[in-house]
Amino acid sequence: MSEIQFDRICLIGIGLIGSSIAHDLRRLGLTGEIIVADHGAAALKRAEELGLGDRYLASAADAVRDADLVIVCVPVGASESVAKEIAGSLKPGAIVTDVGSTKASVIAQMQPHMPDNVNFIPGHPLAGTEKSGPDAGFPGLFEGRWCIFTPLPGTNEDALRKLRRFWETLGSKVDEMDAEHHDKVLAIVSHLPHLIAYNIVGTADDLETVTESEVIKYSASGFRDFTRLAASDPTMWRDVCLHNRDAILEMLARFSEDLAYLQRAIRWGEGDKIFDLFTRTRAIRRSIVQAGQDVDAPDFGRPHGLEKK
Repeated sequence: MSEIQFDRICLIGIGLIGSSIAHDLRRLGLTGEIIVADHGAAALKRAEELGLGDRYLASAADAVRDADLVIVCVPVGASESVAKEIAGSLKPGAIVTDVGSTKASVIAQMQPHMPDNVNFIPGHPLAGTEKSGPDAGFPGLFEGRWCIFTPLPGTNEDALRKLRRFWETLGSKVDEMDAEHHDKVLAIVSHLPHLIAYNIVGTADDLETVTESEVIKYSASGFRDFTRLAASDPTMWRDVCLHNRDAILEMLARFSEDLAYLQRAIRWGEGDKIFDLFTRTRAIRRSIVQAGQDVDAPDFGRPHGLEKK
């Protein structure tokens, strides 16, 4: 158990990230009270059944009253409506942060509505699964993962230190960068892979006669890994596409050029070019494992039900 860092923490949105934070707050004892806010009645009811909070409110404005830390865990497209709703109810000196996958858009939506007497620090924990909803969360989701802050000019250093300590206690490694740079980096390491996954699974779905038989039957291959990404929350990823448009389009253009290069190499039988590409990308995989962002286990450590009991 850790000591209490914030007397009262409010979670707005209780999906995968919000519920995982709630689990860790309980596990680590970081707050005296957890307030859960969600406009979805079913999500709020389920959060209460799971015991994720101490109080459960449909009104975000009521939920943030007297909260020392407010974490906005909603799809990025809803950031402005949340900011407008809570602006008049925030406690002076409170820290307001978010978990959105795009940062320039979130800042543009939320900053104009934040009172001068609160500390708005945009953030993004780089952790998650393809599942969503209150049941998807679990303790330890952020262990060994990065959380990126994109602080605004003039951000209170004491508030920044408190928020850094909070995420580090949850197990995260914390970094800071400019919002536009963050969006470009995430466009290639997260947003583009999801778009490719959605597209390739959609292509397979268009081939109805194949999808109904061989694709599903033999999906214990690369296709299976694409389907995991493509099972992610459609609302969240729709908003990511719309709110990181420029960076995503830039990366899609670069990807299209590289794909055309590979297509030509295959067409003309240029094995050396194909081999060189595959060798370079294999090294990237090894670097990710060495950085502790995945495990170098057979089949990515998936259980197969063959272990001895």
